Amino acid sequence: MKCTKCGNDIKKPKAKFCPHCGEKINQDSNDSQLTTTNNNTWKSENGMIIAITLIVIVIIVGITAVYFYNLFEPSSNQVYNSDDAGGISSEVKQSSSNENAREVKSSSSDEKSSSGGSWKSIGSFSGSGSGSKTIEVPAGQIRIDLSAYPIKNYATNHLYVSGSNGKSAGVDWGPKSAVATRSDSLSFTSSSTTTFTINYYETVSWNVQVSVGI
Repeated sequence: MKCTKCGNDIKKPKAKFCPHCGEKINQDSNDSQLTTTNNNTWKSENGMIIAITLIVIVIIVGITAVYFYNLFEPSSNQVYNSDDAGGISSEVKQSSSNENAREVKSSSSDEKSSSGGSWKSIGSFSGSGSGSKTIEVPAGQIRIDLSAYPIKNYATNHLYVSGSNGKSAGVDWGPKSAVATRSDSLSFTSSSTTTFTINYYETVSWNVQVSVGI
């Protein structure tokens, strides 16, 4: 406590006189100061406890909200599997001299082969415009189906497929031909891989399907 006259600290709590100036000490005043100090300390401690409690409650509420949000939010990582719906899973590759040509390898429905068996699609190539593309056809009983739709420009439009084994097929249109889809096909049996060149000119769209007999 402090002396009310000189303001110096009095170390003895029950001193009757100030050791510095000799002033008589009023014990009631000192008790009031001590009580006020204790009350302020109590309020400060209680305020800190309340603040900490509120922070803990906010953290708990936030964690609970995030948990329930993740529990009921639909997953964004679900991937639709086209095979489950009877679709075709395909892989697209680019390997031609024209940007509009593409390869699609797929597992399509089987068809009957000329020998009474079935045909299984092992590759599909499509595109548009003009250009050329080289493909490798595996050994076996092979069938190649092709079709194209020309640009109406009164030129000689075409889609030709020719192999290193001498087999070929194709469609073309002259300056006076009707603008319509045309198709062709070829089949052969080979004991080794065969290289085929797809050559297309002034087409709106074209497609070449390669199948193997099973």
